[in-house]
Amino acid sequence: MKVAAIQMVSTGDVADNLAQAATLLAQAAQAGAELAVLPEYFCLIGRHDSDKLALQEAFGSGPIQDFLAAQARQHGLWLVGGTLPLRTEGDDSGTHVFNSSLAFDPQGHCAARYDKMHLFRFDNGTEAYDESRVLQAGSVPAQFALPSRDGHRWNIGLSVCYDLRFAELYRHYAASGADLLLVPSAFTHTTGAAHWEVLLRARAIENLSYVLAAAQGGTHPSGRQTWGQSIVIDPWGAVLAQQAQGPGVVLADIDAAALAQRRVQLPALQHRLL
Repeated sequence: MKVAAIQMVSTGDVADNLAQAATLLAQAAQAGAELAVLPEYFCLIGRHDSDKLALQEAFGSGPIQDFLAAQARQHGLWLVGGTLPLRTEGDDSGTHVFNSSLAFDPQGHCAARYDKMHLFRFDNGTEAYDESRVLQAGSVPAQFALPSRDGHRWNIGLSVCYDLRFAELYRHYAASGADLLLVPSAFTHTTGAAHWEVLLRARAIENLSYVLAAAQGGTHPSGRQTWGQSIVIDPWGAVLAQQAQGPGVVLADIDAAALAQRRVQLPALQHRLL
Protein backbone atom coordinates (compact mmCIF):
# COMPACT_ATOMS: atom_id res chain seq x y z
CA MET A 1 0.00 0.00 0.00
CA LYS A 2 1.30 3.43 -0.90
CA VAL A 3 1.06 5.97 1.92
CA ALA A 4 1.68 9.70 2.05
CA ALA A 5 2.85 11.90 4.91
CA ILE A 6 1.87 15.47 4.10
CA GLN A 7 4.29 18.11 5.40
CA MET A 8 3.06 21.69 5.77
CA VAL A 9 4.08 25.07 7.13
CA SER A 10 0.70 26.26 8.36
CA THR A 11 -0.12 29.90 9.03
CA GLY A 12 -2.79 31.83 10.89
CA ASP A 13 -4.96 31.95 7.75
CA VAL A 14 -7.32 28.97 7.64
CA ALA A 15 -8.25 29.41 3.99
CA ASP A 16 -4.58 29.50 3.00
CA ASN A 17 -3.88 26.35 5.03
CA LEU A 18 -6.78 24.43 3.50
CA ALA A 19 -5.69 25.46 0.02
CA GLN A 20 -2.14 24.29 0.77
CA ALA A 21 -3.47 20.99 2.12
CA ALA A 22 -5.70 20.49 -0.94
CA THR A 23 -2.78 20.98 -3.33
CA LEU A 24 -0.62 18.48 -1.46
CA LEU A 25 -3.42 15.93 -1.15
CA ALA A 26 -4.00 16.12 -4.90
CA GLN A 27 -0.30 15.37 -5.43
CA ALA A 28 -0.50 12.40 -3.05
CA ALA A 29 -3.57 10.98 -4.79
CA GLN A 30 -2.03 11.46 -8.24
CA ALA A 31 1.01 9.49 -7.04
CA GLY A 32 -1.25 6.59 -6.06
CA ALA A 33 -1.49 6.99 -2.28
CA GLU A 34 -4.29 5.04 -0.61
CA LEU A 35 -3.73 6.75 2.73
CA ALA A 36 -2.70 10.37 3.27
CA VAL A 37 -1.98 11.93 6.67
CA LEU A 38 -1.92 15.67 7.35
CA PRO A 39 0.17 17.17 10.19
CA GLU A 40 -0.97 18.36 13.59
CA TYR A 41 -2.58 21.82 13.47
CA PHE A 42 -2.74 21.63 9.66
CA CYS A 43 -5.66 24.06 9.69
CA LEU A 44 -4.06 26.75 11.88
CA ILE A 45 -0.86 27.73 13.63
CA GLY A 46 -1.75 31.16 14.94
CA ARG A 47 0.19 33.75 16.86
CA HIS A 48 -1.42 32.66 20.14
CA ASP A 49 -2.49 29.25 21.45
CA SER A 50 -5.96 30.64 22.10
CA ASP A 51 -6.47 31.40 18.39
CA LYS A 52 -7.64 27.84 17.83
CA LEU A 53 -10.62 28.40 20.17
CA ALA A 54 -12.31 30.52 17.50
CA LEU A 55 -12.18 27.58 15.08
CA GLN A 56 -13.69 24.94 17.35
CA GLU A 57 -16.28 22.70 15.75
CA ALA A 58 -18.81 20.26 17.14
CA PHE A 59 -17.84 16.71 16.25
CA GLY A 60 -19.52 15.79 12.97
CA SER A 61 -20.23 19.30 11.77
CA GLY A 62 -18.10 22.22 10.60
CA PRO A 63 -16.18 23.63 7.64
CA ILE A 64 -12.86 21.92 8.47
CA GLN A 65 -14.51 18.52 8.85
CA ASP A 66 -16.47 19.16 5.65
CA PHE A 67 -13.19 19.96 3.87
CA LEU A 68 -11.61 16.70 5.03
CA ALA A 69 -14.62 14.61 4.05
CA ALA A 70 -14.77 16.27 0.63
CA GLN A 71 -11.06 15.73 -0.01
CA ALA A 72 -11.35 12.04 0.89
CA ARG A 73 -14.31 11.65 -1.49
CA GLN A 74 -12.76 13.68 -4.29
CA HIS A 75 -9.55 11.68 -4.34
CA GLY A 76 -10.98 8.32 -3.26
CA LEU A 77 -8.45 7.90 -0.49
CA TRP A 78 -8.29 7.37 3.25
CA LEU A 79 -7.45 10.66 4.90
CA VAL A 80 -6.32 11.35 8.45
CA GLY A 81 -6.82 15.04 9.13
CA GLY A 82 -3.83 15.78 11.31
CA THR A 83 -5.61 17.60 14.12
CA LEU A 84 -8.36 20.15 14.40
CA PRO A 85 -10.04 21.78 17.43
CA LEU A 86 -13.24 20.02 18.52
CA ARG A 87 -15.63 21.36 21.12
CA THR A 88 -15.57 19.99 24.66
CA GLU A 89 -18.45 19.50 27.08
CA GLY A 90 -19.05 20.82 30.58
CA ASP A 91 -17.06 23.46 32.45
CA ASP A 92 -14.29 23.62 29.86
CA SER A 93 -16.63 24.27 26.97
CA GLY A 94 -15.58 27.42 25.13
CA THR A 95 -12.27 27.86 26.99
CA HIS A 96 -10.69 24.54 26.01
CA VAL A 97 -10.89 22.27 22.97
CA PHE A 98 -9.89 18.74 22.12
CA ASN A 99 -6.96 18.45 19.71
CA SER A 100 -8.54 15.76 17.59
CA SER A 101 -7.34 13.53 14.79
CA LEU A 102 -10.11 12.30 12.50
CA ALA A 103 -9.86 9.50 9.94
CA PHE A 104 -12.11 9.59 6.88
CA ASP A 105 -12.76 6.73 4.47
CA PRO A 106 -12.86 7.20 0.66
CA GLN A 107 -16.62 7.86 0.83
CA GLY A 108 -16.02 10.78 3.20
CA HIS A 109 -17.36 9.07 6.33
CA CYS A 110 -15.53 9.55 9.61
CA ALA A 111 -14.08 6.14 10.52
CA ALA A 112 -12.29 7.08 13.75
CA ARG A 113 -11.70 9.93 16.19
CA TYR A 114 -8.73 10.29 18.51
CA ASP A 115 -8.38 13.13 21.02
CA LYS A 116 -4.73 13.82 21.90
CA MET A 117 -4.13 12.25 25.31
CA HIS A 118 -0.78 13.75 26.37
CA LEU A 119 -0.48 17.54 26.42
CA PHE A 120 2.89 19.11 25.68
CA ARG A 121 4.64 21.29 28.26
CA PHE A 122 8.18 22.60 27.80
CA ASP A 123 10.18 25.51 29.19
CA ASN A 124 13.93 25.87 28.67
CA GLY A 125 14.05 29.51 29.67
CA THR A 126 13.87 30.67 26.06
CA GLU A 127 10.90 28.76 24.69
CA ALA A 128 7.81 27.94 26.71
CA TYR A 129 4.75 25.89 25.76
CA ASP A 130 1.81 24.59 27.78
CA GLU A 131 -0.98 23.03 25.75
CA SER A 132 -3.16 22.51 28.82
CA ARG A 133 -3.97 26.22 28.79
CA VAL A 134 -6.36 25.70 25.88
CA LEU A 135 -6.52 21.95 25.28
CA GLN A 136 -8.42 19.28 27.14
CA ALA A 137 -6.73 15.90 27.17
CA GLY A 138 -8.38 12.90 25.62
CA SER A 139 -8.57 9.62 27.49
CA VAL A 140 -9.16 6.81 24.98
CA PRO A 141 -6.85 5.30 22.32
CA ALA A 142 -8.41 4.84 18.88
CA GLN A 143 -7.79 2.50 15.95
CA PHE A 144 -9.40 1.88 12.60
CA ALA A 145 -9.19 -0.80 9.93
CA LEU A 146 -8.20 0.01 6.35
CA PRO A 147 -8.80 -2.68 3.72
CA SER A 148 -6.15 -1.91 1.11
CA ARG A 149 -6.14 -2.70 -2.59
CA ASP A 150 -3.53 -5.40 -2.03
CA GLY A 151 -6.01 -7.40 0.04
CA HIS A 152 -4.48 -6.70 3.45
CA ARG A 153 -6.60 -5.23 6.22
CA TRP A 154 -4.34 -2.70 7.95
CA ASN A 155 -5.00 -2.09 11.63
CA ILE A 156 -4.01 1.51 12.29
CA GLY A 157 -3.33 3.19 15.64
CA LEU A 158 -3.82 6.93 16.07
CA SER A 159 -1.61 9.26 18.10
CA VAL A 160 -0.47 12.89 18.01
CA CYS A 161 2.94 14.54 18.48
CA TYR A 162 3.80 14.55 22.23
CA ASP A 163 2.15 11.13 22.57
CA LEU A 164 5.32 9.84 20.90
CA ARG A 165 7.15 10.00 24.25
CA PHE A 166 4.74 7.56 25.92
CA ALA A 167 5.65 4.10 24.73
CA GLU A 168 2.77 2.45 26.57
CA LEU A 169 0.24 3.95 24.14
CA TYR A 170 1.95 2.28 21.18
CA ARG A 171 2.38 -0.98 23.08
CA HIS A 172 -1.37 -0.90 23.66
CA TYR A 173 -1.90 -0.57 19.92
CA ALA A 174 0.53 -3.38 19.13
CA ALA A 175 -1.20 -5.63 21.66
CA SER A 176 -4.48 -4.78 19.93
CA GLY A 177 -3.15 -5.87 16.55
CA ALA A 178 -1.96 -2.57 15.06
CA ASP A 179 0.55 -2.83 12.23
CA LEU A 180 0.71 0.87 11.25
CA LEU A 181 1.11 3.72 13.75
CA LEU A 182 0.34 7.33 12.79
CA VAL A 183 1.94 10.36 14.45
CA PRO A 184 0.79 13.69 12.95
CA SER A 185 2.96 16.29 14.67
CA ALA A 186 4.17 19.84 15.11
CA PHE A 187 7.41 19.10 16.98
CA THR A 188 9.37 22.16 18.00
CA HIS A 189 12.72 22.64 16.30
CA THR A 190 14.49 22.28 19.66
CA THR A 191 12.92 19.00 20.76
CA GLY A 192 12.75 17.64 17.22
CA ALA A 193 16.47 18.06 16.63
CA ALA A 194 17.16 16.13 19.82
CA HIS A 195 14.55 13.37 19.83
CA TRP A 196 12.24 13.15 16.80
CA GLU A 197 13.77 10.44 14.65
CA VAL A 198 15.13 8.30 17.47
CA LEU A 199 11.71 8.16 19.17
CA LEU A 200 9.90 7.32 15.94
CA ARG A 201 12.35 4.58 15.04
CA ALA A 202 12.09 3.18 18.57
CA ARG A 203 8.29 3.00 18.33
CA ALA A 204 8.62 1.12 15.02
CA ILE A 205 11.28 -1.30 16.27
CA GLU A 206 9.77 -2.16 19.64
CA ASN A 207 6.30 -2.74 18.17
CA LEU A 208 7.46 -4.31 14.87
CA SER A 209 5.13 -1.88 13.11
CA TYR A 210 5.27 0.65 10.34
CA VAL A 211 5.27 4.27 11.53
CA LEU A 212 4.13 7.27 9.52
CA ALA A 213 4.69 10.75 10.93
CA ALA A 214 3.40 13.82 9.06
CA ALA A 215 4.88 17.03 10.44
CA GLN A 216 4.86 20.77 10.36
CA GLY A 217 8.22 21.84 9.00
CA GLY A 218 9.42 25.41 8.84
CA THR A 219 9.17 28.90 10.30
CA HIS A 220 5.60 30.05 10.87
CA PRO A 221 4.35 33.67 10.84
CA SER A 222 4.18 33.56 14.64
CA GLY A 223 7.95 32.99 14.69
CA ARG A 224 7.55 29.42 15.86
CA GLN A 225 9.95 26.95 14.27
CA THR A 226 8.87 23.37 13.70
CA TRP A 227 11.26 20.53 13.01
CA GLY A 228 9.69 18.91 9.98
CA GLN A 229 11.36 15.65 8.91
CA SER A 230 8.09 13.96 7.93
CA ILE A 231 8.95 10.30 7.69
CA VAL A 232 7.85 6.72 7.01
CA ILE A 233 9.68 3.96 8.90
CA ASP A 234 9.49 0.19 8.47
CA PRO A 235 9.14 -2.40 11.28
CA TRP A 236 12.92 -2.94 11.35
CA GLY A 237 13.50 0.76 12.02
CA ALA A 238 14.68 1.64 8.51
CA VAL A 239 13.70 5.02 7.08
CA LEU A 240 11.76 4.49 3.85
CA ALA A 241 11.20 8.15 2.96
CA GLN A 242 11.72 11.53 4.58
CA GLN A 243 11.61 15.28 3.88
CA ALA A 244 13.56 17.81 5.91
CA GLN A 245 11.71 21.13 5.70
CA GLY A 246 9.02 22.92 3.73
CA PRO A 247 5.69 21.77 2.28
CA GLY A 248 5.76 18.44 0.48
CA VAL A 249 4.49 14.90 0.08
CA VAL A 250 6.53 12.03 1.54
CA LEU A 251 5.58 8.80 -0.25
CA ALA A 252 6.44 5.21 0.60
CA ASP A 253 5.17 1.70 -0.08
CA ILE A 254 4.42 -0.40 2.98
CA ASP A 255 4.31 -4.18 2.62
CA ALA A 256 2.12 -6.49 4.71
CA ALA A 257 4.16 -9.57 3.72
CA ALA A 258 7.42 -7.91 4.82
CA LEU A 259 5.80 -6.94 8.11
CA ALA A 260 4.62 -10.51 8.73
CA GLN A 261 8.08 -11.87 7.89
CA ARG A 262 9.76 -9.56 10.41
CA ARG A 263 7.31 -10.63 13.12
CA VAL A 264 8.05 -14.30 12.40
CA GLN A 265 11.82 -13.75 12.35
CA LEU A 266 11.75 -11.84 15.63
CA PRO A 267 8.61 -12.75 17.61
CA ALA A 268 9.27 -10.13 20.29
CA LEU A 269 5.60 -9.21 20.59
CA GLN A 270 4.91 -12.80 21.69
CA HIS A 271 7.66 -12.63 24.32
CA ARG A 272 6.17 -9.75 26.35
CA LEU A 273 5.83 -10.49 30.07
CA LEU A 274 4.04 -7.33 31.22
